[in-house]
Parts: sequence; structure tokens; C-alpha cells
Amino acid sequence: MLDQVKYIVAVASGKGGVGKSTTAVNLALAMQAAGKKVGLLDADIYGPSIAMMLGVPDGTRPKAADEKHFAPIEAHGLATMSMAYLVTEQTPMAWRGPMASGALLQLLQQTMWGELDVLVVDMPPGTGDIQLTISQKAQIAGAVIVTTPQDIALLDAKKGIEMFLKVNIPVLGIVENMAMHICSQCGHEEAIFGDGGGVKVADQYDTKLLGSLPLDRSIRENGDKGLPSMVSDPKGAIAQHYGQIAESVIAGLEAGDNSAGPEIVFQ
Repeated sequence: MLDQVKYIVAVASGKGGVGKSTTAVNLALAMQAAGKKVGLLDADIYGPSIAMMLGVPDGTRPKAADEKHFAPIEAHGLATMSMAYLVTEQTPMAWRGPMASGALLQLLQQTMWGELDVLVVDMPPGTGDIQLTISQKAQIAGAVIVTTPQDIALLDAKKGIEMFLKVNIPVLGIVENMAMHICSQCGHEEAIFGDGGGVKVADQYDTKLLGSLPLDRSIRENGDKGLPSMVSDPKGAIAQHYGQIAESVIAGLEAGDNSAGPEIVFQ
């Protein structure tokens, strides 16, 4: 049930492996740290990872809120739902597009989200059936595009932006992961995946670069442990990056809030 959800934010990428789910988890936690009540939906039906990243024990199952709705699983204060809560780690979701899209809509609409300021949706990579379904069926207030500086990743990020623009969903900005490698021995910084790509794409589409995250081993290690950076080191440099991204996303949502309706002028 989405009637008490103020904003829905899609975190998306044109391709896998760019840190989209890591960004979605830490963005949700950063907005919670900013005083917002936040939910997180893992919309990656084929490869759900939110449960592991949040440290939800394997075998955790949602309880029935009533005859038609699930109660979300709480993790680090977030109200969460994922296909991972309904199947085992070894269960492959060998479904065609319409089946996967239908399952996602059930997770979205039949979860008793309650009163939320923001529902963050971790989208699957790409621009296929699931992405179009949720873009058209849910009133998404804005999208955050995740990429790396590589040319091939930026090419796919552009496709993701174009998809949201075609369905009239504003792009709140771009998060650039693995922007800089910092040597753990000498502190030397090197842009091994390229430099400035996120800014160029943001300028091209009249949006902004929300933030750049370094290629930092702790981000991966903490996610694997079920303790995202916002939880494991809330005052650290990585958490500060996510905090700034969250502030920009919240500002973008509030700036684009047209709940009061358009102004009508008679001439």
C-alpha cells in the first residue's frame, strides 16, 4: 500500500556491477539519518541483494499484516521488502518478463509500508519490462542514476536517463562510483576508470552530479557483512559522501513537489 508514502525514488543503472544496490542501501540509510522515515524495496527480482547487504538472516520471511498484505521486514530502522525474503538463496527466478513484473508489483503494492517520507526502490539493471512497469505503475517522484566513470558504463547510464525522461520521471542526479582509487600504502590517488565522465553526462542532460565515491575496499567489505558504510562508520568519510548525496536528493524531491497542483491562469 502506497497511500501513505510521500515520495518514491528509483535508484537505477544502465548496467550491472556499478554499485547500484550499495548506493540504494546507503542512500536510504543516509536519508533516515537526516530524520526521514524511509522504506527500501529490492526490485531486482532476478538478483536480490538488499537482504544480504542489510544483514537480514537467511530464511527471514515477512509476516502477514492482513489477508492481502505483507508486513515489511525492519533492518537498521528501514522498512524493507525483497524477493529474497520469499525464496532461498539457491532459488533461480527463471521467469519471463511479465511474470517478474507481476511479482514486483505485488511486492510494491501489497506491502504495508505505512507512513513513509521516502520509499527507495533499488531497480534491476537495464531498461526492460520491470523498469518500464514500475515507472508506469508507481508515481515515482525522481530517479537517481548510478554509474562508474568508464565510457561503457556512461553509455548505458545515458540509456537509463533516456528511459526515465520518456516516461516523464525527473532525473534527480547521478552518483559516480569508483571515481578514484586511493592507494592504501602511499595515499596516491588515481582515476583508473576514467575522469569527469559523470559531470559530462550530468551536463548533457541538465541534471547534476550528486556525488563521487572512491574505489574503497571498506564499502564492499561492509556491505558483505550486512553493515553498510552508513551503519559501520556513520561519521567516516564514506558516510559523509552518502549524507551529502541524501541531502541533495531530499532537496530535489522537495523542490519538485507539485502536490499543491498547477497554477491555473485565465486569460
